[in-house]
Amino acid sequence: MIVIGEKFPTVEVKTTHGNMKLPEAFKGKWFVLFSHPADFTPVCTTEFYAMQKRLEKFKELEAEVIGLSVDQVFAHLKWMEWIKENLGEEIQFPVIADDRGEIAEKLGMIPSGSTTTARAVFIVDRNATIRAIVYYPAEIGRDWDEILRALKALQISDKYGVALPHKWPNNELIKDHAIVPPAGTTEAIKEREEAKAKGEMECYDWWLCHKKLEQ
Repeated sequence: MIVIGEKFPTVEVKTTHGNMKLPEAFKGKWFVLFSHPADFTPVCTTEFYAMQKRLEKFKELEAEVIGLSVDQVFAHLKWMEWIKENLGEEIQFPVIADDRGEIAEKLGMIPSGSTTTARAVFIVDRNATIRAIVYYPAEIGRDWDEILRALKALQISDKYGVALPHKWPNNELIKDHAIVPPAGTTEAIKEREEAKAKGEMECYDWWLCHKKLEQ
């Protein structure tokens, strides 16, 4: 079972954009790999439509998107043709044809007792390290805006060395502020108090401080 913090495994895949080698194909970029149970299914169709509508937002964060299911490539292509003709969106990201289920099994995407993939999402960073994993059951569609939020939050956390609160940047307590990592020494507590006095950060207590990021 793949877990957060591990390197994304090297795999060769067949996609709607031709053969690819992952994670090498996205070297130096973040990427989001998501699986869906099957082509020509209602919930999956709504997800693909919604992902394509947000594809530019992922690219603005220098992240690529790639889908996967255990269907064959011709089924992917026909389904995408249907989406374009009937819903008006051309799917521009590649979709892996994992017809033997080997990639899905390697990544732990197939639930116990099933032959199709769950709705899994892997967010992978520039160094090919898996940073987030999300699973939904077949009957519940995902929220791509939340995946975008998580992707942006991970990038900001890396850049500024901060943590991000619930529902950031619309948190009920600290709005769009970032959380400063808790102090680990008595000296650090004193430094927090000084920073608070200077208006450099706000604190509910020494272990719960936050500040506005200058981006």
